[in-house]
Amino acid sequence: MENRVTFEQLLTDPFVKKSLKEINILEPTPIQERAIPLIQAGQDVVGQSSTGSGKTFAFAIPIIENIKTTEGLQAIVLVPTRELCEQVAEECQKLTRYKSINVLKVYGGVSIEGQIRRIPQANMIIGTPGRVKDVLQRRVLRLDNIRVFVLDEADKMLDMGFIEDVEFIIKATPVKRQTLMFSATMPKEVMHIVNKHMRDPQWIKTKEQVDKGLLKQYYYDVPIRDRFHLLVHLLSNEKAPYAIVFCGTRRAVDLVAYNL
Repeated sequence: MENRVTFEQLLTDPFVKKSLKEINILEPTPIQERAIPLIQAGQDVVGQSSTGSGKTFAFAIPIIENIKTTEGLQAIVLVPTRELCEQVAEECQKLTRYKSINVLKVYGGVSIEGQIRRIPQANMIIGTPGRVKDVLQRRVLRLDNIRVFVLDEADKMLDMGFIEDVEFIIKATPVKRQTLMFSATMPKEVMHIVNKHMRDPQWIKTKEQVDKGLLKQYYYDVPIRDRFHLLVHLLSNEKAPYAIVFCGTRRAVDLVAYNL
């Protein structure tokens, strides 16, 4: 039986180890096991992995290990959506419970003033490109001392039209920085950023978490007015103990949840 490496062996910071132990995370996932030593060594890294592979901890753990709380803002993570910003920040906060590291969320849809007030205390920012660009243009955020720049779900970010905002933000960071990118796919726009802004990046590609041969997939093409009725029919007939329903907008989520 293969001996798996543990976080006890992989990490150097006792406070991060203690935090992981308390949430009962003892062994790294494949992408964490491969990415963390490279990031600890200061390498630029491109990680190609799917949702659920553990990529947030893959970059957050070595960043948080290396942050010095007295040296201001040292890391910035760009994510495509407000929801992912909340999720990544929550994961980072699990790792900082024994370290006085300030993780600041910077995204749109809420008051910008409160975010601006917290910038001077921030050691690490998790943000969406539009709002981060906004605070940069207001000259209330400086990225001169950034050591690590992360693009999370880069393909989705560029699909959503954030390429110019991402380029603007990258230009505000030091040339001598560590750049990390995680993306499920590698379209040409993503490769452009890799080639232009990363230094000899180390590539990591992990296999799919689920064997596609074990999945059954069905597609129904129905008018919008019939979708909810079909959903109820499927939920009633499948009798699955668990189900996930994805919707295109927050309003649609609220509507479907209310009607169910």
